Amino acid sequence: MNPLETTQQWRDVVALKPPASLAELFATSPERVQSMTLRVGGLLIDYSKQLLDPKIIEALLSVSLERDVASAFQDMAAGQAINVTERRAVGHMALRSPKGQRCLMNGIDVAPEVHATLDQMATLATAVRSGDYVGATGSRIRTIVNIGIGGSDLGPSMMYEALRSLRSAEISCRFVANVDPADLAANLQGLEPAETLFIVTSKTFTTQETLSNATAAREWLVAALGQTAVDKHFVAVSSNAQEVREFGIDPRNMLAIWDWVGGRFSLPSAVGLAVMIAIGPEAFQEFLIGMHSMDTHARDSVGVDNAPLMLALINIWNSSVLQSRSRVVMPYSFDLRRFPAYLQQLVMESNGKTVRKDGSLVPYATSPVVWGEPGTNAQHAFMQLLHQGTDVVPVDFIGFARSDSSDKNRQGLLFVNMLAQSQALAFGQRQDAQQEKHRNFSGNRPSTTIVAAELTPRVLGELIALYEHVVFFEGAMWGINSFDQWGVELGKELATQISQNIADVDDTTRHNMDASTHTLLQWFSEQQTNTSQSPLH
Repeated sequence: MNPLETTQQWRDVVALKPPASLAELFATSPERVQSMTLRVGGLLIDYSKQLLDPKIIEALLSVSLERDVASAFQDMAAGQAINVTERRAVGHMALRSPKGQRCLMNGIDVAPEVHATLDQMATLATAVRSGDYVGATGSRIRTIVNIGIGGSDLGPSMMYEALRSLRSAEISCRFVANVDPADLAANLQGLEPAETLFIVTSKTFTTQETLSNATAAREWLVAALGQTAVDKHFVAVSSNAQEVREFGIDPRNMLAIWDWVGGRFSLPSAVGLAVMIAIGPEAFQEFLIGMHSMDTHARDSVGVDNAPLMLALINIWNSSVLQSRSRVVMPYSFDLRRFPAYLQQLVMESNGKTVRKDGSLVPYATSPVVWGEPGTNAQHAFMQLLHQGTDVVPVDFIGFARSDSSDKNRQGLLFVNMLAQSQALAFGQRQDAQQEKHRNFSGNRPSTTIVAAELTPRVLGELIALYEHVVFFEGAMWGINSFDQWGVELGKELATQISQNIADVDDTTRHNMDASTHTLLQWFSEQQTNTSQSPLH
């Protein structure tokens, strides 16, 4: 396949100009909202406030046809090794496939193994929730501590908060990710070891931060209950039974994860065990049904009817053509407050790449920086920049008509604030008086609004899978591999090298350290040995 920038279809897109006035488009095109609104499952997606017109949409779709992204999606669904740098299949859609449906990964049907693991999760979750599963002293488990980082933390912690209203009152979950000792210490504070179950999640079971925290957690437990208590208070989610055994967890207490599941796509696997315990297997199954529904839509829908494809094309238009270097995700939902952080990994770890699958450098912008906060808080933080700043930053608004609260008035206030922000960004406001320029709002600042009746497990599944497939279609268009993360791996390697040198920081040549890193490491070593200074000074 020819490089994207050499195709006539891409040249046609780059030659187009964005609409000068969204207000004028809305005034002259009464059908605009209807034609630029999609309904998929429980989601309504309105992209009419994006800087698009029919010519731009047609040109972008032509590029997607030339790139044959639909066939690329089919290759992923068929279990082909599309992760070319790691020679792996990409199989997260298999995790939510219904029973009885074959799911091939490199020619092998993995569906039986996937559903066996889901059944194992459900059995454990039911036992913990009912009190049948007890700890070493016979006490029921009341707190789950999930230890993991990246996809082993961002997804489960986000989902746990998002489905707050469904959580069991008998069990709470805490999430430990940061190797900073304060993270584990804060999360263990007030816990009874006899009532605590640790879930240690690491595909390889060699992740430095996770093993460091898990080791400290094990020491905390053993100090209170003795070594034999580990069997009843530690569960592993991993693909490496040997490392799990060497850590001290019985492999019979291990739930499987597979190398064809990327961490940032692993939430519907055993990585979501803590959430299943919190909300119950039935609600978790509804979540999987929502994800599978969006998978089917992304696979079977064509052109403008394919929601993730359209959102991917919009993002490419904004970042690669209009040069928007960041994108805001703003859920008008307290329960979805962790969603922007979850999307940061999903989007930027997937598509923050400069090298294409064929080894060539990309000559266009790929993933923007993704950031955000929940509304209405964000309105009193960074919305000033979005309305009047020098950068035009596209926004994804996410909102709901109902919540678990009976206070319809405040829910209405929340929703209308979201509408007001999207309206102000799109259409702005101008003051006639010369001295009032500081009160001018130029408008023409793009946004997409995604709404649903309420945040249910099924809707959350649809929403997450929607963004997963947006990421896929973006990567397929750009020609990059969305499923590796070599930038993450480099940081791990260097951290390991540097940590080995803490005890001997005087020889910069032998350790191949740059002068800055060496100086900072020396300072750290000196400060660790200097305990005389009061922390108050």
